[in-house]
This record gives sequence, C-alpha cells and structure tokens, in this order.
Amino acid sequence: MWSGEELDLDAYLERIGYGEGGGTGDRELRPDLGTLYAVHRAHTAAVAFENLDVALGRPIALDVKAIEAKLVHGRRGGYCYEQNSLLAAALERIGFEVSGRGARNRTRGDSLLAVTHAVLVVTVDGEPWLCDAGFGYQGPLEPVPLARPGAEVRQGEWAFRVREEADGVLVLCALRAGTWRDLYAFSPQHYHPVDYVLLNHYSSSHPGSSFVGRVVVQHPGGPVRRSLVGRRLVRLHPDGRTEEQAVDPDGLLDVLDREFGLRLPERDAAELVAIHRAGD
Repeated sequence: MWSGEELDLDAYLERIGYGEGGGTGDRELRPDLGTLYAVHRAHTAAVAFENLDVALGRPIALDVKAIEAKLVHGRRGGYCYEQNSLLAAALERIGFEVSGRGARNRTRGDSLLAVTHAVLVVTVDGEPWLCDAGFGYQGPLEPVPLARPGAEVRQGEWAFRVREEADGVLVLCALRAGTWRDLYAFSPQHYHPVDYVLLNHYSSSHPGSSFVGRVVVQHPGGPVRRSLVGRRLVRLHPDGRTEEQAVDPDGLLDVLDREFGLRLPERDAAELVAIHRAGD
C-alpha cells in the first residue's frame, strides 16, 4: 500500500541516523516493538517539520521517490503527508502492518476543524500503536499505545495519553503545565495514500489552509521543542514555559540552519527571504 518496495531503505536509515550512539543499527531490522520505537524516535529527532515548498508556491508530491528525493537525499523536512508517508513506506518495507488515519486538529480551542492531519496506526503482535512523525513540535517522539486508553506514556520529559470518545473516536493528549490538552482526534476509518493526495491538495493550495502564505517550521526533538510560524520563534519547555523571539528576514536563514538543521539552495533561500520580507 505504501510503496515500501520503492524506498531506498539504507539511505533512509542513514538519513535518520538509525542506531547512532545506541547500537540498535547493528541488530537485524524486524517488525517488532523495539525496532518500531527505534525507527520512530530516530525519524522525529532527525527530520524537521516544514512547509517551505508550500511557502514558495511549489506543489507537494507524495509518491515515494519524490519524498525520498526531498527528505532523504535532499535532507529537507516536510509536513504530515510527506513525513508519515515516508515513515509508512519504511515500516512497510521492514515488514510492519501499517494503516492510515485522518485526524482533526484540536489545538485551536473549541473550533471544529476539518480532517486534515495524517497519522499512522501500526499493529505489532496484534496490538495497535499510534505512530506520527508529522505533527510538528507538539507531536509524540515515539509510538503511543492505542489498546490502553487513558494510560500515561512518558517520552523523556514529555507525557502523552490517548482517551476514547463516542463512536470509537480516539484523542491524543499531551500534558502541559499539569493539564492534559487535546492535540487531535481520529476515527477508526482507514485512510489510504490516495486520500492523503486530496488532503495534501487542500493543505498546500487552499487560501484557508494554515500552511499557505507563511513559513511554518517546527521540531519536537530534544528537551526543548521549537516552532517558527511566520516571524515568531517559540521554544516550548516541558514545564509549560515558552520563550519567544521575532525573526526578521535577515535572520531567517540562520534560524532555519541553527534551530532546525535546514539549508536551502542559494536560489530557494533568496526567494524565501524575499517572501518573508514582503510580509512587512
């Protein structure tokens, strides 16, 4: 389903630094829980969430080779459809059972938003796990169990849990400053790659999309999570504290490199700075 046979798995594992410092890269890749954790954790640590092609007015291709060229060989980031399509292809290639879901963002208060977020459910030994490398700086670093609703999962200094609502709807929640906050909700309905093509078209081109017309770059890894939206750079700490600073056009490329590990070709960089400056 996810075209895993087309993925250069060795190049992907090298891109995410699989096994670096932990020795896991020396053991055989198998569709077990240890491998799932290790691959998910390495991916979220290495690949930034970003919409820079959308900001530049360029189409987002979701075929595996296009995603591989951009995120793996080009060492770029991507947003949820790219990130989780790449993760799905890698996990499928390793031998995991992977299915897609469509989720509603709940981080914007009581507003009812359309289903625009792509997540994955991976089944290991009959137990389903939520996998998501594409929710930006608020998302999980590792798989979250779905068979035990309400159970708190610690991921370093961060905590997550899944609660169940009516009609089988599951909600991923994060602990912030002592309060559980909804991140997104998803139903049992299976989504396929072709469904993400439609959602991607809206997210990358519709004037109402939060990704159109501004730079969005985020990273969930490490003890401090980072988010650049427009000209506002935010650092989120586990205790709920935030630090904010303005990023002017002259400092944009330095922030992308220093905070998110992103370096663009000279022409793309100049165009992005010009777009950022035009927002004055």
